[in-house]
Amino acid sequence: MIAPNDPALIAMVALHEGFRAKPYKDSVGVLTVGYGRNLQDVGIRQDEARVMLENDLTVAMNDARFLFDDFAALTPNRQRALVDMAFNLGRTRLAGFKAMWAALERRDYHAAAVEALDSKWARQVGPRAQRIAKMIREG
Repeated sequence: MIAPNDPALIAMVALHEGFRAKPYKDSVGVLTVGYGRNLQDVGIRQDEARVMLENDLTVAMNDARFLFDDFAALTPNRQRALVDMAFNLGRTRLAGFKAMWAALERRDYHAAAVEALDSKWARQVGPRAQRIAKMIREG
């Protein structure tokens, strides 16, 4: 009896379906992604979403480390706050928070929190920004 992780089965279906990293409409107009995953009828399971989240958080953590040389010296809550911002904004947009980064360099966490809140992002995300600013301010 073969199993779902049978290498020959995986290779055959992967060959027939092909891989697409971004959603697309298949030959009958169904929104699909990956190796033919029917997003319309099947969607994704929570365990699959968790793997995707952890992969995305790895990218966000690398972005936060790239943007702030002394990231490792921050408290875990401040690190979480910056990773959350990187996850939400992406590296390029987060890099634009120049006054916040300058305040973090000075270890002026109150000013860094104020600068995070003085942004279009904070107006867009509301309570999320308030929670993150508190984490930056209080550590």
